[in-house]
Amino acid sequence: MSAPTLTPTRPEPSAPGAALTQRRSRPGEVAFRLAMQSCLVIAFGVLASLLAWVLIKGWNRLDSRLWTEMPTGLTSRLDGAGVQSALVGTLWIISLVAVICLPIGILSAIYLEEYADNTRWYNRLLELNIQNLAGVPSIIFGILGLGIIARALGLGFTVITAAIVLSLLVLPVVIIATREAIRAVPQSIRQASYALGATKWQTVSRQVLPSAVPGIATGSILALSRAIGEAAPLIVLGAVTFITFNPDGLDSAYTALPIQIYTFITRPQAEFAELAAGAIVLLLAIVLVMNSIAIFVRNRFEKRW
Repeated sequence: MSAPTLTPTRPEPSAPGAALTQRRSRPGEVAFRLAMQSCLVIAFGVLASLLAWVLIKGWNRLDSRLWTEMPTGLTSRLDGAGVQSALVGTLWIISLVAVICLPIGILSAIYLEEYADNTRWYNRLLELNIQNLAGVPSIIFGILGLGIIARALGLGFTVITAAIVLSLLVLPVVIIATREAIRAVPQSIRQASYALGATKWQTVSRQVLPSAVPGIATGSILALSRAIGEAAPLIVLGAVTFITFNPDGLDSAYTALPIQIYTFITRPQAEFAELAAGAIVLLLAIVLVMNSIAIFVRNRFEKRW
């Protein structure tokens, strides 16, 4: 009778998450995770506190008078005052910014990402300048607009001047966001389109751009949200702090909600503070509507593609 053969047994592998659990249980990583969570809680707490203060402060002014009545400088008439001229001026400006900035920014991003030869020195210089312009303070764009657009070109302190300057301010943001969205489209989509005989422009317009729409929409709305809240360039460009009429053209005088809010805050009377809080809520509502549109567009195209 032959002796039984002994076969070596392999140790059973540990559970996949065992090593990960041990690694996560290190004191340094636990402390880092707690620090990050604390920062998140503090940030949301501060934001919630500010929103609550603004809502409580301006609750009495959150009615139709806020957007149907003109502002006033008399304390005795503050009960019926509103910010209609600033609201209309803001809508004028942000609409023109969208018309000027978005087509130029998206087309520039398409050229740089799909057509430009990175070995050319002027393309590399263009990309470097775009990245640098994204970090330039907004007041610099205001000074540039004052010297060149308002005075040298003779456009004056008008709605179109404000729109052009704010378009230049957020243009690098639109270009960078659009390039990232186009770059995220898989190369297999392009290769499949070329394999079916499509041209370069057919591939970009019918395959790449529709796939990149969610990222483009998000970046564009973020850029417009920054533009709608800018006050420093408009102060330099001569935005009127108090007007009782709405802009009626590109060459009209104007004011905007950030300028009007700043004017109200500087007044010592409590009624002006309430009116400023109501205007802040109105401005936040406009930004939320813009972001909701971006979310709707992004979800719609994500489901389609």
